[in-house]
Formats: sequence, C-alpha cells, structure tokens
Amino acid sequence: MSAWLDALPDAAKSYLEGRRLDEVECVISDLPGIARGKAVPASKFAKTDFFHLPDSIFYQTITGDWADAADDDGWIEKDMTLKPDMSTATAAPWTADWTLQVIHDAYDRDGDPIPYSPRNVLKRVVQLYHDKGWKPIVAPEMEFFLVSRNLDPAHEIKPMMGRSGRPAAARQAYSMTAVDEFGPVIDDIYDFAEAQGFEIDGITQEGGAGQLEINLRHGNPVKLADEVFYFKRLIREAALRHDCFATFMAKPIEDEPGSAMHIHHSVIDIETGENIFSGPQGGETDAFFHFIAGLQNHLPAGLAVMAPYVNSYRRYVKDHAAPINLEWARDNRTTGIRIPLSGPEARRVENRIAGMDCNPYLGIALSLACGYLGLIEEQRPRKQFKGNAYDGDGDIPQVMGEALDMFEEATALHEVLGPDFARVYSIVKRAEYEEFLQVISPWEREHLLMNV
Repeated sequence: MSAWLDALPDAAKSYLEGRRLDEVECVISDLPGIARGKAVPASKFAKTDFFHLPDSIFYQTITGDWADAADDDGWIEKDMTLKPDMSTATAAPWTADWTLQVIHDAYDRDGDPIPYSPRNVLKRVVQLYHDKGWKPIVAPEMEFFLVSRNLDPAHEIKPMMGRSGRPAAARQAYSMTAVDEFGPVIDDIYDFAEAQGFEIDGITQEGGAGQLEINLRHGNPVKLADEVFYFKRLIREAALRHDCFATFMAKPIEDEPGSAMHIHHSVIDIETGENIFSGPQGGETDAFFHFIAGLQNHLPAGLAVMAPYVNSYRRYVKDHAAPINLEWARDNRTTGIRIPLSGPEARRVENRIAGMDCNPYLGIALSLACGYLGLIEEQRPRKQFKGNAYDGDGDIPQVMGEALDMFEEATALHEVLGPDFARVYSIVKRAEYEEFLQVISPWEREHLLMNV
C-alpha cells in the first residue's frame, strides 16, 4: 500500500503524515451533483483498480425517483466501471477516522466514457477546445446561505443565529461585522479547505441574510469543478458542526437575493500561451466578441442546465442581484454577461446566469459550450449595453418547462455536450418538472381555495 500512498497529492500526504489511513470514499457526481459511490477500507482500495455501479444513478431525479431514460436496448441497469483519478484524492477532515475521498470516472464495458456522467461531459467540452489549440480557463464564485436548521419542509427557511445571538441581517454586503457573525463556521471552512489542499481567494458577506460568497482561483475547468463539488460537501459539514444548515438552493428565502455560481472565462492559445481575448497591443480581439456572442446566442437554450430546478427561476428577479437578460457590458453587474476590470493578460468574460444549485461540472460545461460555439460561428454580439439592464426586457426563459422546451431543440448544444447526455438530462429533468406540477403550493391554497 505504501507505493499507492506515495502517489497521493501533497495535501493528502500532509493530512495523513504520521497517521494510518482507515477508509477511502470512492465518489462520483450524479446529475444533480450529489456524491454517489461507496466507502471501502484503505487496504481493500489499495488492491482494487476499479469498482462497479449501475448506470441508473444518472437516471435518478432529485427526489430519488428514477426516470425512464433507457436506451434502445430497453430498461437495463448496466454496470459501469468506475476508475479513480488519484489527482483528486483529498482529505475528508470532518470524519471521525482518517479518511480520503477520491473522485472516479465512469466507463462502459468497452472502456468508453459514459456520456451522461457530468465529469465526462465537461472533459468532452474541454477536449473540443484543445482540439482547436485552445486551453479554457475558469474561475467560479460560489454563493450560499447559512440558515437555521429546517426539519419541517412546511416551515419557511430562516437565517441562522450569529455569534451575537441575533439572526443574520440582510443587506449587509461586504460587511466584515456580518462575516464575523459566522466566524466559527468560516474558521472550519478554512480549516477543512486547507486540509484538502484548496486555495480560497476570499470569503465575503453577500446581500442576503446569512449569505456568503467564496471565490476560487482561476484554473483548469475540470479541476475547478472538482473543487466546487468537494466544497459543497465541505461547507455543509462545517455548518452542521455549528447547528445550522448550508444551502445552495438558488432562492431559499423570500425577498432575499438568490445564490449564483458566477463563472469567469478566459481562453489561452496553447502554442503561444497568450490570452486569445487580447491582441498584441492589448486590445479586444474578434475572439473576445465571438465568445460573448456565443453566450448571448446559446445560453437561453442551455438555461435548463444552469437553472436545473423550478426554484432556480425564482432567482431571476429585477433588482435582486440576478440578471434577467443576456446584455453585456464592462464592469456592470446588472447585465447577464459582465466584463470585469482587468489588464489585457487577465481579460475575461463573466457569466452571471448560472445558479449555485446547478451541477458544477454541467454548469461550467454548458457555459464553455456556448462560448465554444461562439468562437466557431464567429458572430458578433449585440451592442454593449449602457445603463441599468434591469430596465430592459428579459430574454431568458422564465419557467422550467419553457427552458426544457428550448433545450430539447438545441441541436448545436447537443453536439458539443453529447447527444446521449442531452437525451438523458432532458428526460430526467422533465420527470422532475412533471412531479413538481403534481404538488399544490401554500400560495395556491391561500389565494385560490375560497376566491376563485
């Protein structure tokens, strides 16, 4: 087993230094982004090159039901082969014993990647960039709420109590006092992240009551998606230690801002190492404008991936820190596509559409796919927007059903993401949406029961 341990990333080695590894959690992301897999003794993991799980884990809805997403062979739960990517080995520092987590990739019986495994979808899109001589770079921003324990779904979600004993206050964006209210939770987040070898670029208080944002340093899209996948679990575990919940719902609390996963993009020419969004004199290139056009032209049809639940669409509300359209502008946070202030080498495009409830692999893959299509199609974006984009008209789907309709017709996106993925994703999300339509909400009972 020692040879295997020697191959671990440095952070995992440091975590285990002087200690005996007890267990390895073999994990893979399903469509919602839930970690599936199995835990095995370290001694067994050291002797095993792979393990099996049925491919039906990708047909499972967020409620635990299974969609009928069978292929032409009919409903057959085929075994997948899951192989570890040892570069992802990292600590699980909240466990009682010494445990590592390792992300696995899914293959079929012929050794081909399972096309609807989210990590494989992202790898497919990144490879399309590489085939063109480009290296995509991303930097995700993660927003989330710390809320009081909610044990009854019939009860409204409420902000957590801070150190002062008072509920977290709203409209305190960037307040250091507000950050200090969550100090014990944040301390554990930092400690867990350090143990896992993750570099946090900063933590800030956002506009919602108990809402925080974590920024991650830019880098390889698959590596950053792995980190967001890990971070969601890390943050939840840190919150539970302090008698509260961390939620990544897009809109958990009425009249509060929603939580986004803003994605910053740049693209490097592999041969020269230069940012293709900037020219030799530092000016904006055709590729820069083509990438923006790709987002404008294709994000509406891909919104069902970035806003994957009915709750996701409650976030797109005027004047609540979420975009309602795909206008673009420089340093303007009211637009769906923002160009942050930067020098030519760091020129990037920020997609502000994605919700924090999306699967990080799929959200990043979808955003990159739209930009890739823009680079290939070489179209120009609409004129830069001036002013407050909330004053303009919305041009993104407003409900899940409409978004799914558009996604199912988006053949260009299907070809980039993978037709098999698009088929399975659409079937699973349609099943979730139809299940939601069976539920009668409190609003309907309150306003319709005796009035219509």
